[in-house]
Amino acid sequence: MIKKMSPSESDFDIPAKNCYRMVILGSTKVGKTAIVSRFLNAKFDEQYTPTIEDFHRKLYSIKGDVYQLDILDTSGNHPFPAMRRLSILTGDVFILVFSLDNRDSFQEVQRLKKQIFETKSCLKNKIKENIDVPLVICGNKGDRDFYREVQQEEIEQLVAGDEKCAYFEISAKRNENVDKMFQTLFTLAKLPHEMSPDLHRKVSVQYGDLLRSKSLKNKKMKDAGEAFGMVTPCARRPSVHSDLMYIKEKAIGGGQGKDKERCVIS
Repeated sequence: MIKKMSPSESDFDIPAKNCYRMVILGSTKVGKTAIVSRFLNAKFDEQYTPTIEDFHRKLYSIKGDVYQLDILDTSGNHPFPAMRRLSILTGDVFILVFSLDNRDSFQEVQRLKKQIFETKSCLKNKIKENIDVPLVICGNKGDRDFYREVQQEEIEQLVAGDEKCAYFEISAKRNENVDKMFQTLFTLAKLPHEMSPDLHRKVSVQYGDLLRSKSLKNKKMKDAGEAFGMVTPCARRPSVHSDLMYIKEKAIGGGQGKDKERCVIS
């Protein structure tokens, strides 16, 4: 058996236009981390561990193109409002999570949706171009419907009239509607639908060479037309300075820099 070596960072050459950040927001104990776990590992952990902030990265090879998706799993306590604002400013797609058996968590999602659009509007005014905010609201813990505190009419009112916003009732525990929710989110963001958990082949880091753009372009691989996804180990969130520089560049350059720069694997 030939042991595959994990690819070095320099092997990846990802256009910045193929790099995205998904931000998951919501109150504590609503299942944000459970949704991320389903997305990355198709697993559910019964044990609850409070999240301070977790950062993940997934690389894709889809029809010969390489994509990078950063996933930011935020704290429900948000002790640092400035960091939450920074997360919103650098986010490209959003998932807002509340628990169907907790009315307070739904009210928090209402506040978060308003905050996202207000924060993004500030950036919109600076770059003078339209900013779409692809967003999915998730009512989690559908397996606890007997204890429901949030009614369907209230949810419909929250998403009404917003073409870039969708709503799903899901159960991360039972894995109900989770894949469908991600497919809709990527469709709203005009991203390849193959990014959804059930629409690509999962490969381990040892087989990361399948994701190298040079390999896919220079070799007539039998599987080149397929979609692959790999979770990168020990991914580190870009520094606050890097995030601030990204926002500054976008505000000054009107977003034009994104087509010129390359995506940095850090």
